[in-house]
Amino acid sequence: MGDHLSAYRDALQYLFARTTGKSKFGLERTRALLSVLGDPHAAIPTFHVAGTNGKGSVCATLDAVLRARGLRTAKYTSPHLVDFSERLVVNGVAVPADYVTEFIMRWTPDVERLGATFFEATTAMAFRYFVDAGAEVAVIETGLGGRLDSTNVVTPVVAGVSSIGIDHVEYLGETLEEIAAEKAGIFKAGVPAVSGEPDARVDGILAELARGRGVSGVVSVGRDAPPRAITVGDGGTRFTLEVDGGRHVLRTPLAGVHQAWNATLALLMLREAGGRYWGGWASVGDALMNVRLPGRFHVAPPFIFDVAHNPAGAATLARTLSHVAPDPPLVAVMCVLMDKDWEGMLEALAPAVTHFILTDAPTAPESRAWRLREAQAFAEARGWSSEAIPDFDRALATATSRGATVLVTGSFHTVGDAMARLQVDPLGG
Repeated sequence: MGDHLSAYRDALQYLFARTTGKSKFGLERTRALLSVLGDPHAAIPTFHVAGTNGKGSVCATLDAVLRARGLRTAKYTSPHLVDFSERLVVNGVAVPADYVTEFIMRWTPDVERLGATFFEATTAMAFRYFVDAGAEVAVIETGLGGRLDSTNVVTPVVAGVSSIGIDHVEYLGETLEEIAAEKAGIFKAGVPAVSGEPDARVDGILAELARGRGVSGVVSVGRDAPPRAITVGDGGTRFTLEVDGGRHVLRTPLAGVHQAWNATLALLMLREAGGRYWGGWASVGDALMNVRLPGRFHVAPPFIFDVAHNPAGAATLARTLSHVAPDPPLVAVMCVLMDKDWEGMLEALAPAVTHFILTDAPTAPESRAWRLREAQAFAEARGWSSEAIPDFDRALATATSRGATVLVTGSFHTVGDAMARLQVDPLGG
């Protein structure tokens, strides 16, 4: 067992070493590596999802409903919270460590020859594993953007874009229009396009871009099936859809008004796919209750874990907290990467938080570590109760002693590090 674990760690160390250096965009290396692997991405039908916020929720919902249809599903998401294997999941089970190790050992010469990056190699591994594991359909989440994202090698059954926000401006552009254009890059000729963007103006931009790409049809949550009568509680989110001549009352275990939109986007994608992927509106109620999404308003009392890492995500989190009303006082353990708008995130969360404990997540890259004292000074200047505790374990312990509810948020690193220390299984429950 020790040798297997050591080999797995060595394989991951090699893989993660390929994240260093300047970002390289384009699909050429991914296509070349997939060609060496036998083009597994062409051997499995896919649902492709992009978006700034919400794409993880959409993927989780697609996966749950497709599994309820009796299909053996694969799901590719990023980043992971505790272990790399969470990125590659078949029927709810993470890829075995031995598979990762053997893949890296076998294909390293080709990865090196092609100069494939971490995400390109991981994407190729995902498609090869999904085919080897006998998956019948794959749910694929973009990593960054859409147009030049490594996952954009697929021609999916349906492509969907969730909400658009300002994030990764150094790569995707500084305006919503520019970012929308990158996300819309996953729309393909002859393939249905579905938008879950709640802003009518941005939704219209996505629709125009989709038509320009020759899609077979454009569907919008906001225009075609806006969720109504949304209620949020500690049991999830209940909402009503009036669509296809019927009225359907549905519930997702994911908490938040935005989760009604995310669930509807997934359902409209499945409806557009039709055939074996869609059993009609009456069939989805029970399937929705099986949705699980690690790290997104993930409740493990007294903790709530949420990977919100931009102001829009933090604002959504704050709204959900106001609806659910967890036991006070609520203490937030927070670490945000320096290149994110942490000021905007603190502003968004302040009304919902009793006390902030600002800290450093152990796995956060040193080059992207935020300036803890500067963040504390920002909070103090606005009169928010806060303290800086650089030691992550002490920050968690202090929060647990002071709060009836402890919110852990700010990044995937923050949530993943906390889950690892608290022995919370991201794929469990």
